[in-house]
Amino acid sequence: MTLQTRVPLVPFLPESAPFSPEQRAWLNGFFAGVFSADAPPGATALSAADSAAFLPAPADDDDAPWHDAAMPIDERMKLAEGKPLARRMMAAMAQQDCGQCGYLCDTYSKAIASGTEPKLNLCAPGGKETVRMLKQLAAELDGAPAPAAEAAATPAAAPAPTTPGTRDHPADVTFLGRFRLNGEGSEKETWHVDFDLEGSGLEYAVGDSFGLFPVNDPDLVAQVLAALHAPTDFPIGESTLEQVLTRNVCLKSPPDTLFTLISYLTGGTRRATAKALAGGGDPDGDAALLDVLAALVKFPGIRPDPEAFIECLEPLQPRLYSISSSPVATPGKLSLTVDAVRYDHAGRTRHGVCSTFLAGRVAPGTRMKAYVQKAHGFALPPDPATAIIMVGPGTGIAPFRAFLHERNATKAPGKNWLLFGHQREATDFFYADELAQMQASGTLTRLDTAWSRDGAAKVYVQDKIRAAGPDLWAWLQQGAHFYVCGDAKRMAKDVEAAVTEVAATHGGLPPEEAARFVAGLKKAGRYQADVY
Repeated sequence: MTLQTRVPLVPFLPESAPFSPEQRAWLNGFFAGVFSADAPPGATALSAADSAAFLPAPADDDDAPWHDAAMPIDERMKLAEGKPLARRMMAAMAQQDCGQCGYLCDTYSKAIASGTEPKLNLCAPGGKETVRMLKQLAAELDGAPAPAAEAAATPAAAPAPTTPGTRDHPADVTFLGRFRLNGEGSEKETWHVDFDLEGSGLEYAVGDSFGLFPVNDPDLVAQVLAALHAPTDFPIGESTLEQVLTRNVCLKSPPDTLFTLISYLTGGTRRATAKALAGGGDPDGDAALLDVLAALVKFPGIRPDPEAFIECLEPLQPRLYSISSSPVATPGKLSLTVDAVRYDHAGRTRHGVCSTFLAGRVAPGTRMKAYVQKAHGFALPPDPATAIIMVGPGTGIAPFRAFLHERNATKAPGKNWLLFGHQREATDFFYADELAQMQASGTLTRLDTAWSRDGAAKVYVQDKIRAAGPDLWAWLQQGAHFYVCGDAKRMAKDVEAAVTEVAATHGGLPPEEAARFVAGLKKAGRYQADVY
């Protein structure tokens, strides 16, 4: 006699039900989490906190429909049309809630609108398009006080603590070393990096990110100095020009203000080109590939005042990386999984400022400034018995390595399913030995892999999700939490589409209801993303 496992059916309200969309989303999500009459043993009901997350938003809360890192800025701004200034400013942000600026998207926008934060250039992931939009929106202030609702907003950045460990007051940590995760012949360069936290006072939890303060490549600094025709020891405040270029300013994308300065130092067609670039134009089709050095080379012969030049540049921001270790498994130590960014353009190799710093320029034993950025809605379930599904291709595996080590160290009984992908199994299977050991010990319940260059057809993690649709749907119906980490623009969007398709195909839901089901998981904290 063959026994078959029956996947529990969950009631789902159609659009014709006499409820508002918000109420329907709450009820459908509630049913997905708590309907357990037919559920197998181990099914998990929504907690009171999860249920509260499903409650309809208050009337004065628009629920930020633009808060999607994969959505282009023009679409986000269209959704925010007619909203208060602070909400439109939020829509201009990159929507990653990364904390790199010292705020979240919502609180940064409120701080600007209220006048408590004068800087419009802190959203590093948003780049120039965010800065330009914020400048346009900030013009509406015209020195007038913000509306009462906006003026009362509290910025996310708390008063500076007396102890180190924040973005504004980083702590000292020790770089221990690195080893490459790729095999010989890989087209990628990915490193496992370790730090010693002893004496730093830093504490972290799995799901958090690590903020590091890099220094610019000395060779790049030397080339910029040569292009400026300026002495290295030219005084800039209490520092020298070389020191400021090395530690204080970003040499990546040239700001509009730099092109404005160049337009004052040139004439004719070169001035017209500089003005066009300052206004967001792309007269020569190369704007997206210009860095500060390339901007100087594009206009040879200019000799800007070094101090004026420095004032045009953006500050060098810390870089954030998902932590790939568990403080329970390795107390006092912290690990990262980092792709080294290198590419050639116009006869010169470009380097990621922090990734290549960690991949080669920093020596073991070096003390570095760092801080912990606490996760915003990205953490293990409170109940260790809750199953988790983790989708992390490439360096997106970082937080899930941490999750697995944490659950292994704490002997958490919940099931763990990892979907990992990369180009080739032979050269790009990160932490393969660790994962095999976790499978053997029972910590890693299931491992699905996708290799995009190993066969005639490219296979990605979203393809594996569709292929495992019946099992994934069953896990979700039993209360599993779903996680995704990695690229926001393509991968994360494709993964969400695949999960929605699974809900439609294997849950029997119409497409619109399947999308609402996934939205309900998000509201309940059962679908979490760490994207960049």
